[in-house]
Amino acid sequence: MSNKFICWTIFIILCIIWGSSFKLMKDSSLSLNGPQIAALRIFSAGFVFVPFAFFYFSKLPKQKMGTVILSAVFGNLLPAFLFAIAMTKIDGSLGGILNSLTPICVVVIGILFFKDTIKTQKIVGVLTGFFGLVLLTLAPALMGQKTISFTNLNYTLLILLATFLYGINVNMVSHRLKGLNPIHVATVSLAFMVIPTALVLWQQGFWQLDFTNPGIQHAVLASAGLGIVGSAIATALFYILVQRAGGLFASLVTYGIPFIALLWGFIDHEHISWLQVICLGIILLGVYLANRPDKKSGAAIATPGNALSE
Repeated sequence: MSNKFICWTIFIILCIIWGSSFKLMKDSSLSLNGPQIAALRIFSAGFVFVPFAFFYFSKLPKQKMGTVILSAVFGNLLPAFLFAIAMTKIDGSLGGILNSLTPICVVVIGILFFKDTIKTQKIVGVLTGFFGLVLLTLAPALMGQKTISFTNLNYTLLILLATFLYGINVNMVSHRLKGLNPIHVATVSLAFMVIPTALVLWQQGFWQLDFTNPGIQHAVLASAGLGIVGSAIATALFYILVQRAGGLFASLVTYGIPFIALLWGFIDHEHISWLQVICLGIILLGVYLANRPDKKSGAAIATPGNALSE
C-alpha cells in the first residue's frame, strides 16, 4: 500500500471526523456551557488513553517529554476551550472561516520561527483554497438565503488565537517530534490532560449536574464522543499524517470540512447551489496546488515534512 494512498485515506477520514464534530458540539451546548464541553471533551480523550500511556511513556525520549505535553496543550487543550467559548457567541459560518486560517498560520509560523522554505506555488494553493472556503461560506448570504451575524466580533480573537496555537503545534510536531511514533505521542500527551481537565470540570460544577436528566445525558454523550473520536482518535491520525506528509498538507484538512458540512446538508435535503459546487472546485484546486507533485521528484507526498520543505 503506497504512502500516498495512506495519506489521502487519513486525510479523508479526518475531514469526516472534524466535519461532523460541529454537530456534536452543538448538541452538547444545549445542556452544557463552553468550559464544561471543552473540559469533558479533552478529559474523555485523555481518559481512554491512560491505560495505553503507561506502556508508551517509557518509549518516548525523556528530553522530548516537555514538547510532547506541549503538543497536547497547544493542539488540543487550549484550542478546545477557545473554540467552545467563542462558538457560543459568534456565527458558526464566521467561525468556520476563521478556523480555515490554520494552514496559513502553519505557513507563516514555519517561515518565521522554524526557518522553513516554502515554494510560492504552495502558498498560492493555500490562499486559493482559503478564498474558495470564504466564498463558499458567504455564498448563502450573497444569494439572500441567510444572513451572517457579525455581533460579538471580539470573540473572533479567541478562534484566531486557537488557529495560531494549531500552527505552532503542527510545526512543533513536524520538526521537534519528527521520528517519534505518532501513536505514542498522541496517547501520552492527551493522557497528561486528564488531571487539569478534571479540575476544570470540578470548578465548573460538572460533577454536581443531574445526570438522570435525558438532556444532560445526551450532552455528556455528545461531548464524550467528541473527545474520544474528535480528539483522541483524530489526534493520533493527524500526527501520523503530519509525519508522513508534512504539516502543511495535514493542516489542509480544515479545507475539507465544508465538504462534509454540505454532505450533511444534502442528507437533510438542503438545496445545493451551483455556486457552492464551484466554490468546492476552487477549494480542491487550492489543495491540489498546495500539494502538487514536484517535477523533480514526481511526488508531492513522499517523505515526512516534504509538504513544508518543497
